[in-house]
Amino acid sequence: MNDRTALGFIGLGAMGGGMARRLVKAGYPLTAYDLKADRLADCVAAGAAPAGSCREVVERSEIVLTSLRSSAVFVEVAEADLLPAARSGQIFLDLGTTEAPETRRLAAALVAKGASLVDAPVSGGSGGAASGTLHIFVGGEPAAVERCRPVLDVLGDPRHVAHCGPSGCGQAVKGVNQLAMGLVAAAYLEALAFGVRAGADLDAIIQSVGGDEGWRKELADYARMARDGSADDVYVKFPELPYFLREARERGFEMPMTEALFAFCDAGPRNWEDNMRRPRVAFWHQLMHAGQ
Repeated sequence: MNDRTALGFIGLGAMGGGMARRLVKAGYPLTAYDLKADRLADCVAAGAAPAGSCREVVERSEIVLTSLRSSAVFVEVAEADLLPAARSGQIFLDLGTTEAPETRRLAAALVAKGASLVDAPVSGGSGGAASGTLHIFVGGEPAAVERCRPVLDVLGDPRHVAHCGPSGCGQAVKGVNQLAMGLVAAAYLEALAFGVRAGADLDAIIQSVGGDEGWRKELADYARMARDGSADDVYVKFPELPYFLREARERGFEMPMTEALFAFCDAGPRNWEDNMRRPRVAFWHQLMHAGQ
């Protein structure tokens, strides 16, 4: 693959828009599409060519990148537009978080048409989607992954762009990333809620349990958020937990903490949104109000 490979990009939100603009800046010819006209206009102003539909992006591109807000949305777009228009030799590069079983199913359907699906979900780098510092978890056939490698190395820090295995393994490692953040955050918040609901003062917890490094510093940081009224902003990955639980069920292994976290959150009000504008439950709110 060379720098003249025709790229397409579907989904120009907070993550996708930044990544698309970075690819244009790197010299790739890029055709872009988003349902929201203002997002598309921003990308066109940066040098992308506009498309009028997802199908048009597929028709004009050798590698089609997608950055969509949920697994369900990606599956819908794949079944309605990507699969029907796919051609031999084409690669579809999914940068979003998608259920691994769906990734494997769609990958097999694309192989039947001579095309490939590479799952490459990302996690934010220090400078955001446009910075080139993303961590990228890659799954797919080695030949397809290697064709995408120059593109991936533009979007992510090459030190943190890893081929994790066959189709679905990129999504599995994204699960490691998400669960490592979500479960740890939930543990800190639950510990703090125990103290507060048992009558302790948060400042006293910060002074006596907190510290300047390691887990004591992390706990103190969460305690300050609770004290300052922003603990409801802590995101324990609730909308994506069912993705990982489905994979575990289909693979036949247990995830007891994830099961318990999802069940507890699932009973609460979905009055908040995550970074992808998906409805979510605030774990801290649920901890402080459950049983009242």
